[in-house]
Amino acid sequence: MAMKAIGLMSGTSLDGIDVALIETDGETVVSFGPGRTYPYAPEDRQLFFRALEEAATLGDRTERPGSLRGAEILLTTRHAEAAARFLAESPVEGGIDVIGFHGQTVLHKPEERLTVQLGDGARLIEALRPLAGQGVRLVHDFRAADVAAGGQGAPFVPVYHRALARALGRPQPLLVLNLGGVANITFIDGEADPIACDTGPANALIDDFMKERTGEAFDCEGAAAANGTVDEAAVERLLRHGFFRLSPPKSLDRNAFRNWVAEQTSLDDMSTQDGAATLTALTAASVAAVLPLLPRRPQRVIAAGGGAHNPTLLRMLAERLGVEVVSADAVGWSADFLEAQAFGFLAVRSLKGLPLSFPTTTGVPEPMRGGVHS
Repeated sequence: MAMKAIGLMSGTSLDGIDVALIETDGETVVSFGPGRTYPYAPEDRQLFFRALEEAATLGDRTERPGSLRGAEILLTTRHAEAAARFLAESPVEGGIDVIGFHGQTVLHKPEERLTVQLGDGARLIEALRPLAGQGVRLVHDFRAADVAAGGQGAPFVPVYHRALARALGRPQPLLVLNLGGVANITFIDGEADPIACDTGPANALIDDFMKERTGEAFDCEGAAAANGTVDEAAVERLLRHGFFRLSPPKSLDRNAFRNWVAEQTSLDDMSTQDGAATLTALTAASVAAVLPLLPRRPQRVIAAGGGAHNPTLLRMLAERLGVEVVSADAVGWSADFLEAQAFGFLAVRSLKGLPLSFPTTTGVPEPMRGGVHS
């Protein structure tokens, strides 16, 4: 039976909350509803980035020292406000059955069986039930069971990518590329379980670099990178990192490459344009580095996430992959709201007891259920 679900997603770029409506039975997509983004205020982002820095020393996923507790309360409040605005702006006939709440990842160390997502599910659903209906369910803390079982805990959206690809009717194999703070891919070839992994940094390093240099939160439409010159020698040095030789599945923390980039490049000596171009080229080159690790060469790449709006990045990807690269919007998907939709989809799967992750997507020993229900 199909259910109406709202997915809430705050990604590693920390720019705001994506909210999207989807109707699904957990296997197929019945219909897409609207999607909206509610940006964080600058002072909110400052607190969240401070929490991100302080989380680096956590050894227990339940600990909330320093600014982390305040950040969790604020993050939950902002999600409640975003969902309330969404429901007011886009009333759902018959009401919502379930809300999928990803929370905010502040630390991801699967090698230590540790992943931390800020977000108080009990507080959120208490705030939303008067608006969404007393019968609405909430699913949150999606990644914990996978990591506890020895999986990478990421990427977590491939099962949704597979559902979308089934309805697409395009030639396969197909590569779905999410360009958020970190880049990750899903390789889909027929009915085989999808293969997935993080490939390397995407927007996070570029965004942080642009913020430091210009005060702007990102390189709008890749304009700075388009006017710069790539330091190809630096990109080659960066690709010597052992992560790029690891076979899928594999995953990254948002800041995993920060020190490596500082060691292997001279960004401080580069112009803003050249630095942006080099970091953008690193994203494209790291995606290209995963192709030899896949069973077959994909026939097409479909890009989603914030980076899908960066024409300079898409051009560099097409050049380095030698494969057609198109935006998710071009095939009738949503480049902006795909991940939010996915966590609505995953919430339905969780309620139905269906697996969320697989040995080929996270390295978990067997198909794994997950999510905490409220």
